[in-house]
Amino acid sequence: MTAVTAAKTAAITTEEKRIEDELSEPIVLAERVRKSVGESVSFKLECAEVGKKIDRISQMLRSAVRFTTSPSTTGPVYDRPLRRVAVDVARNLNRALSLVRKCRRRSFLHRVVNLVTAADFRKILLLLDASASDLHWILAVMNCGGGDGGVTLLPIANNDPILPWVWSYTATVQMSGQLSDRTDAANSLGSLAVDNDRNKKIIVEEGGVPPLLKLLKENSSPEAQIAAAIALYSVANERERVRLIVDSLGIPIIVQVLSDSPRKVQIRVSGLIARMAEFDDVAKEEFDRENVIRPLVSLLSFETFADDVFDAKMFNSKHSIHSIVQINREKEGKENNDGSMRPRLSPSYSSMSSSKYSDGGSTRGGGQTRRERELESVEVKRELKVNCARALWMLAKGSVSICRRITDTKGLLCLAKLIEKEHDDLKVNCLMTVMEITSAAETNVELRRSTFKTNSPAAIAVVEQLLRVIKESCHSMYQIPAIRSIGSLSRTFPARETRVIGPLAEQLSSEDHDVGTEAAIALIKFVHPDNYLCHEHAKSIIEFNAVIPLMRLLREGERAQLHGLILLCYLAINANNTEALEQARVLTALQGADRTMAAQNPQLRELITQAIYHLDVYRGDIHPLRQSSLRI
Repeated sequence: MTAVTAAKTAAITTEEKRIEDELSEPIVLAERVRKSVGESVSFKLECAEVGKKIDRISQMLRSAVRFTTSPSTTGPVYDRPLRRVAVDVARNLNRALSLVRKCRRRSFLHRVVNLVTAADFRKILLLLDASASDLHWILAVMNCGGGDGGVTLLPIANNDPILPWVWSYTATVQMSGQLSDRTDAANSLGSLAVDNDRNKKIIVEEGGVPPLLKLLKENSSPEAQIAAAIALYSVANERERVRLIVDSLGIPIIVQVLSDSPRKVQIRVSGLIARMAEFDDVAKEEFDRENVIRPLVSLLSFETFADDVFDAKMFNSKHSIHSIVQINREKEGKENNDGSMRPRLSPSYSSMSSSKYSDGGSTRGGGQTRRERELESVEVKRELKVNCARALWMLAKGSVSICRRITDTKGLLCLAKLIEKEHDDLKVNCLMTVMEITSAAETNVELRRSTFKTNSPAAIAVVEQLLRVIKESCHSMYQIPAIRSIGSLSRTFPARETRVIGPLAEQLSSEDHDVGTEAAIALIKFVHPDNYLCHEHAKSIIEFNAVIPLMRLLREGERAQLHGLILLCYLAINANNTEALEQARVLTALQGADRTMAAQNPQLRELITQAIYHLDVYRGDIHPLRQSSLRI
């Protein structure tokens, strides 16, 4: 049984059967055993000892019922261990009842047939002692919020020693009145979850997720929220466990905490969002439904634009994000023309610009005001942006709806700005987010046309930064997502936009063969027949001297050879001027590939055949019409 199935089964049992009904069965069994003890004839001393154990167990069962049903008990009771122990107690009481009944007054024949020995009583007494120990520990946990029970190895947990720890910490998180104790217990659950996946599974099966979500929802202590978020993050590394958080109505809680909490809490919660989105598509849909994109983009853009120069007219409510970008472009043009620099705005205006681009100024976040947020250390702000960017990346992956939400906000422009200014993890996460958005736009015509129009300032800003990364960066972790993004946007570039071809053609000769291969893959999308400008783009690629480095790429690994051949074939098919191809001996290379690589790839063989035919047709020395004219 999987973790989620077991947890759902436990939840259904909780709804169908109240805890007092669950405990009523062993209580009734205890009374029946006690009655049978009074009717015993043989083994009276042993039966009397059984009766004492039964009285103790019955008393503890009744105490448990009183505690769970008492009006003075604040909040829900963590009854998962009690339910599990009750089943074990009922099983042992049934065994005791069966044994004691054999000692009642019966005929001699019954005594012979139902042979009872002292060893049977010793075994039953041990089982009853184990049940009493389990119940005593459970009552101690429920009354004391953990207490010393957390370090005791219960008889029921002999085969699973981690159970007492999980039960104790979960009960403390859910039932303890001391916030410090609940925080420590949440931290302990997080530590257990980090150890191995089996501990994660036990925490989920034993109902540890709802109390952690409850602790996360409360805003009385940032430390408690952080502890809960870390524990949930540690658990949520598998689809079924993430799905349980979703089924426990955790998504609205997480989104609300992200919007209203202090920065150090938002760091952990944004990391939790990224983890859940990474492992479960249903979680993505729920986050999309709760519009988590808006707070994520707001936190990501906080202070991103504070260093820019803004005119007062930018803060007019009539101006959109796009018009602001256009104003910046006009301003840069004026600065370049007259060589003068306009004075920067006052700090107050910089603060205004920051607030204009961010919802992060809410004063609800655990009592943290905008001023307090601005005074956070640079490291805290950066870590928050890194996690928010990763969350956007994971959410955007494979989801057109979420990509559209990001582009409908100021997210695309913010990502472009961060790609320009930042480095390391933050830059990588932003590039990967843009890569997912462009990948979605490649397959979705509506998103492509609405977001990446040629006159869109946000799209222009993103493309400029992608090209800058391709040309100036020397790290493949930056270049590869930028190259893939440009390739995904191949259908959006007009024929005159040849500036995007040059950087890709240049990367074909990159020392990093993965970068060269990705450049070839991107260029394939420009010259593929599905691109209505494939002929114009093929001409541009050849003009940028891409053929020679492409031929060198054929001498690399299998993946580089494959995509290099495909690009060569499309160039041969789409290009009208084959002089550069002839000089590079492309025909010879294709004929050789036709005998080797294409042997087991029918589609590649067909493509190579078309390319060879096209090159043969345009070669003057073997063109059929040219040869007939020469003979005449």
